[in-house]
Formats: sequence, structure tokens, C-alpha cells
Amino acid sequence: MKRTLLGLLAIVIAIVWVFPVYWMLNSSLLPSVVLEQTTPTLLPVGGSFKNFASVTEDGSFFQALGISLTVAGLAVVCCLIFAFLAALAISRFRFKGRRSFVLAVLFIQMLPAEGMFIAQYKLMGSLGLLNSVIGVSIIYIAAVVPFTIWMLRGFVAGVPADLEEAAMVDGLSRTQAFLRITFPLLAPGLVASGVYAFLQAWNEFTVALVILQDTETQTLPLWLRGFIQQSSSRAIDWGEVMAASTLVAVPVIIFFLFVQGRMTSGLVSGAVKG
Repeated sequence: MKRTLLGLLAIVIAIVWVFPVYWMLNSSLLPSVVLEQTTPTLLPVGGSFKNFASVTEDGSFFQALGISLTVAGLAVVCCLIFAFLAALAISRFRFKGRRSFVLAVLFIQMLPAEGMFIAQYKLMGSLGLLNSVIGVSIIYIAAVVPFTIWMLRGFVAGVPADLEEAAMVDGLSRTQAFLRITFPLLAPGLVASGVYAFLQAWNEFTVALVILQDTETQTLPLWLRGFIQQSSSRAIDWGEVMAASTLVAVPVIIFFLFVQGRMTSGLVSGAVKG
């Protein structure tokens, strides 16, 4: 009985959690006249994709989509490379300044992002990187790398160094032993860390608002804000707003579908090993 009640409770919580997503999808298929009625419409009967066509007809969405994909891709690749090498260094080797480095990474995690906006803006301005994909990508990488190091450190520490040493005894070089033995075991951790980096770069709004002020170099969160402001100049078409929000969320859903299995095993492994 206890297990049944807990299962029902979990179903109720899942429904409450999923309902806003369903309401967004449902509203994106309905015209504004239906959405403004006092009686809610729970099923998109008679709906269409007209709202999606209205959102994408001017082409600004696809431009912002390309910028967001570029920024998120750069952030994921660079974060994984830098954080992975740093996690290997502090987990596998003992060197002078190692403790200070670990404390510095922990301290950086404690700094509020809002307190560095002015310094970041002046730095990017002095380098000529305002309103550029490279500039905002550098800031995203710097913001995500510290936590990614901590995530990967738990995975690297959970793989015994004896495995590499045994492979080296069998005739492999250190590099071959790492690539053939250790690296495949760390793949779930890399996927889990990559998901975190992708979400941080994809959903970030405040830094992009400061650095990317040109409408030609806006990421999707900034584009969505501008789209809503354009709608507010007239009667807000909530169907179009919901369609725009759905389009922003679609790439994240596709990304999760590709890495779901690895991400789940990676998060569980990291919780146990860390």
C-alpha cells in the first residue's frame, strides 16, 4: 500500500510538473481568440501551425537560433576540454599549488555573476568583442568551467589509476592506456557535464543582455524578449508568444533525446563516485 501511494504521489507531481509544458504546446496551436476566452481549452481541437509560421516568417528566429547553437557549441566543447584536463591534473597528479588551485576553483564558484557584469563589459569592450559570438562565448566558458571541473573531478577520481598501470604493464603507453581504458569509463561523466554546460549557455539571459546589444547578434532568449516586446506594442497574441517559447525549447529537447541514456548513467555515477 505504501509503495502504491508513493507511486500515485509521484504521478501527481509529474503531472503538475509537465502541465506548464503541455499548456505552452497547447496554446501555441490555438488562435488568440480562443485563448482569450474565459473557458480554458485543454485540447487543441481545430488548432493549426499558423502561430509558428507567423513567428518564423521574418527570419530573425533562424538567425538567433544559429547564434545560440554556435555559442552553446563553443561553450560545451571548450568547457569539456579545459575542465577535463584540469580534473585529470588535480585527481591524478600531485604538484605544487594543487591545493591553491582547488580552493581558487571553489572560490570562483561563490562569486555572484551579477557582480562581474561591469568588469566583463569593460573587458569585452577593450578587446573589441562586444556584440560578438566569441566575446559572449568566452564569458560563458569562464562561468561554466569551475563547476564542470568539480563534476568531472568526481568521475576521474572514481576510476582507479591501477587500471592504467595494469595496461601499461601489458605494453601500452600512458597515452594509449588512457585512451583505451580510462577515457571510455569517463564518457558518461563527460556527457553529464556537457549537458550542464549546454543548458547554461543556451538559457543564459543577463550576460547576453549586457554583451549583445545589437539586434543582429542576439541569442534566442534575447530574441524571445524582443519578440514579446514587439507583441506588447499591440494586443499581445499569446498564441504566437507560446509558439515562440516552444521553438526556443525544441533544440534542448532534441539534445536531451540524443544524450538521455548517457546523461542518466553519468549523473548516477557521479553521485556515487563523488
